[in-house]
Amino acid sequence: MRLLSLLLTVSLTLALAYYIYIPLPDAIQQPWKLMMLDAYLRTAFHVASLKEWLGFDHHTRSLRQFTFGFEGILKEFLSSESSAGAVPGVKVSDITFAGIPVRVYEPPAGGEGHLRRGLMYFHGGGWAFGTTKKGPYDITNRMVSDELNTVVVSVEYRLYPDVHFPVPYLDCLAAAKHFLSPEVLAKYSIDPDRVAVAGDSAGGNLAAAVAQEISVDDSMSVKFSVQALIYPVLQALDFNTPSYLQNQYIPVLYRTNMIQFWLQYLNIDLSLMPEFLVNNHSALQHSSLTPELRSRLDWNVLLTQKYKKNYKPVIVEKGSEGFLKKVPGLLDVRAVPLLAGPEVLAKCPRAYILTCEHDVLRDDGLMYARRLQDAGVAVTSDHYEDGFHGCFSLTSWPLEFDVGKRALRGYLNWLQNNL
Repeated sequence: MRLLSLLLTVSLTLALAYYIYIPLPDAIQQPWKLMMLDAYLRTAFHVASLKEWLGFDHHTRSLRQFTFGFEGILKEFLSSESSAGAVPGVKVSDITFAGIPVRVYEPPAGGEGHLRRGLMYFHGGGWAFGTTKKGPYDITNRMVSDELNTVVVSVEYRLYPDVHFPVPYLDCLAAAKHFLSPEVLAKYSIDPDRVAVAGDSAGGNLAAAVAQEISVDDSMSVKFSVQALIYPVLQALDFNTPSYLQNQYIPVLYRTNMIQFWLQYLNIDLSLMPEFLVNNHSALQHSSLTPELRSRLDWNVLLTQKYKKNYKPVIVEKGSEGFLKKVPGLLDVRAVPLLAGPEVLAKCPRAYILTCEHDVLRDDGLMYARRLQDAGVAVTSDHYEDGFHGCFSLTSWPLEFDVGKRALRGYLNWLQNNL
């Protein structure tokens, strides 16, 4: 009996280790912690998919319950340790800007007689997850508000599956225009020459797109002075860039996950993922994807050899017939900021772009930095050789990574010196 129990214990232990273990690059520190996080997320995904199959709820809504529940446990633990990120004196208000829910963080220093910085933040989460009111985003925004004497406005834009593009973008644009109005800036004692827009991942996409639109809108008397993009997702026409291939199995954002987020955002049938994996959707036969547009995301030109390595462009002669006409969002700069013309980029604000070596989105950020620089915009590129997607938000126990703390500090320092 003891032997049977021992064998069963060993077998379960080995099975658990097999489930958790994934090969990771040597540069990634604390690999087992990242593996445990990935295992949790994979388990949550499987359970959510099962619940949808059984007819209980959409898998995305079920996944949100898992992530919110985890963030709630984390917040309770941190609160018990008196380090929940609640900064004494920071005033937090949940209101609406132009009908869009936002959370406003006002610094303890106040604004009486002194103008303060302003920052609008769009959270990440594949246009399907995330909230400004819990977890890392709330903690970080409180920190920015306190340390930099900044009024931070974090936007609760609508998410998939309730909406698709362009709704999240339009929500963010409406909130941004409201924020930049002279009346609102005066209300919060914000210096109109020191207002930033920022975001991570899908939020970086929204921040870049909103910054572009505001920059060319002559009706706006106040525009963003800087933009900070944290591993932004900026294009959906080439899922075979060097970083997409190099990091396709690196957590927490797998290549197939990012493609799925794009399909959901643009309201494309998920069964078409195989077409996107091989770039059939951007084949040469599509006349709407002109050589000029292709040049705007040509990584063979825009990336240095360090990042191109030995990868070769995947160019398809004939792909899905009429695909780009059926899904115009694939060529819409509001969804794909990397496709913006040089005349638009030239008007964009100074930029901070954070990229991670072990992230499928690495090359999106690097290419955008290059294109902004070519258009005459001052860009600070902050690249983390040991970084991975999501690390910027992993700065508190038990998901505390050194690279995440360094990335967050780099972001704060840049804002301190440039905003």
